Amino acid sequence: ITSSVAFDILPLKLHPFSQSTPTGLDCVGWKRRISSPVITDGALDKTALTDDVGSEEDLYEDFRSSNHRYGHPGGGGEQLAINELISDGSVVYAEALWDHVTMDDQELGFKAGDVIEVMDATNKEWWWGRILDSEGWFPASFVRLRVNQDEPLEDYPLKVEGGKEDESSSGTRRFGMGQTTKDQMRTNVINEIISTERDYIKHLKDICEGYIKQCRKRADMFTEEQLKTIFGNIEDIYRCQKKFVKALEKKFNKDHPHLSEVGSCFLEYQTEFQIYSEYCNNHPNACMELSRLTKVNKYVYFFEACRLLQKMIDISLDGFLLTPVQKICKYPLQLAELLKYTNPQHRDFKDVEAALNAMKNVARLINERKRRLENIDKIAQWQSSIEDWEGEDVLVRSSELIYSGELTKISHPQAKSQQRMFFLFDHQLVCCKKDLLRRDILYYKSRINMDDMEILDVEDGKDKDFNISVKNAFKLHCRDTEEVHLFCAKKPEQKQRWLKAFENERRQVQLDQETGFSITEVQKKQAMLNASKQQHTGKPKAVTRPYYDFLMRQKHPTLPTTLPQQQVFMLAEPKRKPSNFWQNISRLTPFRK
Repeated sequence: ITSSVAFDILPLKLHPFSQSTPTGLDCVGWKRRISSPVITDGALDKTALTDDVGSEEDLYEDFRSSNHRYGHPGGGGEQLAINELISDGSVVYAEALWDHVTMDDQELGFKAGDVIEVMDATNKEWWWGRILDSEGWFPASFVRLRVNQDEPLEDYPLKVEGGKEDESSSGTRRFGMGQTTKDQMRTNVINEIISTERDYIKHLKDICEGYIKQCRKRADMFTEEQLKTIFGNIEDIYRCQKKFVKALEKKFNKDHPHLSEVGSCFLEYQTEFQIYSEYCNNHPNACMELSRLTKVNKYVYFFEACRLLQKMIDISLDGFLLTPVQKICKYPLQLAELLKYTNPQHRDFKDVEAALNAMKNVARLINERKRRLENIDKIAQWQSSIEDWEGEDVLVRSSELIYSGELTKISHPQAKSQQRMFFLFDHQLVCCKKDLLRRDILYYKSRINMDDMEILDVEDGKDKDFNISVKNAFKLHCRDTEEVHLFCAKKPEQKQRWLKAFENERRQVQLDQETGFSITEVQKKQAMLNASKQQHTGKPKAVTRPYYDFLMRQKHPTLPTTLPQQQVFMLAEPKRKPSNFWQNISRLTPFRK
């Protein structure tokens, strides 16, 4: 069996989502190189669905009976090749596309950009890997295989005394026709960038021509609003990427790829790449809408027929729609590797360096949006756990928990003091009271609009406004009504954390305004609906446990049962086991108590 073997078309799967991982769509250059021409703006020269498609079942069977055969790029062949390399004693490295945060001691946690040694790729969803002395399972879709597999983990080139490159390193070794090893490494990275861009353009065209075009012919099955939800702005991304790949082609030196100057292309298109933010923000909605539609068999048959007629590989539509998210997160890794093998004297060095920073900023914005979208479910679950809730939902105005903790609130007119739990979100501070007997149950008491407040640090001693002696105190003063709220912390360091948290809250609000971040009404309603469903499972609130108790729970000793591509609601994060409120709040809060 080799990676080039052709696969028969598999029988139609009746379940809505394929378990195939989308990583096969973007194969790395060191194993398999696809030399496909640049896609022009012309029409697709392939068999298309007719207007009178008839039964989706008949359409699928007619196509399958025509004995079409086509290769399966990526897929099992590449996975087999990885394992063959490992079994032969070769070291296979992968680089992390995203952070993988885990509490499970059988899983390998890492941050985006970390290099992982792949030790077992037998399972296509979860691989076993190692970072330094840590080993564990990790989602295969969270990584990309390194282009230059023979390179060591240490930064290249080596340095010696005096700050010059070690002559024994790649600087003087020659490869081929007078080319240094470092030049060859740069050639490999350039070739990967060009090749993967061509593959990606083909992939985007397949989605636009194979799915969107055919869906628009079936007004009886899809509304324009549904298509906008499912596909987002992927057609805009396709148009942008076509221009981008043409710009790359112009800068590509076919005879001497290492001399190519591609950094300026990324700088030119850095602003346009921000359209990926809209796509990534919409992606959870797309997954939810697909999940709803594919509960009906006619949609399953229709989507599968579109895939087969377009001769696309055996991955479900939700998997194809994930690849733009993966692509924008992959650019910083590619540019970092390109910069590593670019001499400072190279004409492309400064542009590549600037492009790397630019694409890091784009990816950082998208990752931040991803994290915030994950948080809204946890905030909805938190609100559903609060007794006697009044007024609008937290998610109407807020999407981030900044800090939480106990404070003593002092109120006029008798300077009455009350011990309360406070939760600081962007735009609002929520006040709750603990149950006297069951301290894990909270009752809603009030909230303060932070947009109208200014923070006043109060010195220890007698306060003139309240005519009492205070310690570790601060005030919230309303600019419009002159209303004043006085709070006291137990310790000075707790007071400082609260003051820092209020600064972070204002900074977060300003950043959201500058970047245009917002949570859609659909996402808010879905989060509250999910929390409501969990609330009605009959599980009493008294079973909620502190965060440290959760860490002591028994870990699973075998391969993780969760599959990262099973249902991708949160931008390629693996679906986690349900967790209680206290665990979630602890993850959201940036400060340790």
